[in-house]
Amino acid sequence: MTESDGKPHPGAAGPDGEPEYADRVYRSVPGVISGVFLLAVAAWLIGDAVVTGTGRTPWVALAALPVFAFPVIAYTLRPVVRANASELVVRNPWRTITAPWASVDALRAGYSVELLAGEKKYQVWAVPVSLRQRKRATRAQQLGPAEHASRMGMVFGRQTNPVVPGSADPTRAWSDQVTNVLQEMAERYARRPEAAGPLVVRWCWWIIAPTLVGLVALITAILV
Repeated sequence: MTESDGKPHPGAAGPDGEPEYADRVYRSVPGVISGVFLLAVAAWLIGDAVVTGTGRTPWVALAALPVFAFPVIAYTLRPVVRANASELVVRNPWRTITAPWASVDALRAGYSVELLAGEKKYQVWAVPVSLRQRKRATRAQQLGPAEHASRMGMVFGRQTNPVVPGSADPTRAWSDQVTNVLQEMAERYARRPEAAGPLVVRWCWWIIAPTLVGLVALITAILV
């Protein structure tokens, strides 16, 4: 799970006098890794079926490729969140939601991170909620940052410093930290002129269309 450094552009300032920051980018690194792994395994299995298979097997394998590959791309590699001073872009598996900050009502993290905008609710796939992380964060909060860091140092045989400025907060889950940052950005930038505008939702047809075509081809290859 990553985030851009969010450092201000040298000499750049917004209309309200605040420094302009580079886009903040969030995505699930475990999701990306699992997606690459699944695609590699699928390429190996389908390639083997095409090369060594007999009868209809190569055609069934080729037809199955888009049915498997595009949904994997959609759910693992595609999801990302980008936020800047004017808008929030949520790229989900099948849709992209572009929400100027003025259209954002709230962001909240329950069992999933949700964007409330335009009187609708959208799940933010790129920021998954981990209940295990929350339990670990709760334990760290009960211990206190210093004691938690001391215990982690004893376990891993090294000293840690949890109070370094800009470091991750061990007393809060990553999804909750991201939600808090985005909510603060929404409150800070909502009144900017460039943050006005309607919510725009676009379907990702370059994933949807090949998946549907591949499904039709797969059914045809199996039945014919």
